[in-house]
Amino acid sequence: MLPGIESQRRHQFLSFLSDPQGKGTEAWGGSWRELRSRTGKAGSSPDAAAPCKALRFHAKAKGAQVRLDAEGSVARRCATFCDGIVFSQRPVRPGERVVLRVLEHEDRWHGGLRVGFTRLDPARVPAASLPPFVCPDLEEQSSTWAAVLPEGCALAGDVVRFWVSRHGRLFAAVNAGPWFLLRTGVLLGAPLWAVMDVYGTTKTIQLLDPTASALPPATPWVPREETLSEPEAAAGEECTICFQHAANTCLIPCGHTHFCSDCAWRVFSDTAKCPVCRWEMEAVAPLVWGSCSEN
Repeated sequence: MLPGIESQRRHQFLSFLSDPQGKGTEAWGGSWRELRSRTGKAGSSPDAAAPCKALRFHAKAKGAQVRLDAEGSVARRCATFCDGIVFSQRPVRPGERVVLRVLEHEDRWHGGLRVGFTRLDPARVPAASLPPFVCPDLEEQSSTWAAVLPEGCALAGDVVRFWVSRHGRLFAAVNAGPWFLLRTGVLLGAPLWAVMDVYGTTKTIQLLDPTASALPPATPWVPREETLSEPEAAAGEECTICFQHAANTCLIPCGHTHFCSDCAWRVFSDTAKCPVCRWEMEAVAPLVWGSCSEN
């Protein structure tokens, strides 16, 4: 992309966010007020008054290279490796799974699918002003939280689930594999739309019905039977139990991340209580991103 075009689009998007008429940073706020007026209850969910509609891609708020099918369930990036941002057509509730299948993979690029959530109401976002990338552009310019899936995930045919927990943690799972924590710090308390970036090696995705019986079930992460070698820790990143291996797990639901997987699973098998806060442990999830800030 030419630097001048990227700069112009960035300026358009920032101008949109700072619009004094309430179309920018208040876009999600206005939508939240509209949702409350429809339900008649402050802070209630739009789904409280009616069943959830099936998730589809928003028809107009999409990257310049994105083409949708007639049903709005398939998004394809036509050219280049970016300009593939798409949104859900309605807000997604905490805990609600967004389920998609990767239909087409393109090996000539590096990096792949990004997923997350945003407070931007896509109905109020001019498509022409969308930046080329969700990470870091859209994150830096708005209340958006997204992350790239680990390398080797999201190949053609894979089913990807992602969701935000009631504690503001972004999780994902691929096929029938383990949950993994992508990031923390997602702010709740206002409507959140799913946002996806059909980026790089990911060429085409399709939104699926999460209740379909044919989908592979996602399962909590469990330790493998074979012994895995734990990575040695860099200074300041040691497990607070063994002080040798890297702290690479997250305890669910408290979110503490001070332990290597060996020690975390020993604690889970022994007392199932977090050594830091003594909360009951429900699961142990691997960290797959660079750093983790706890809520």
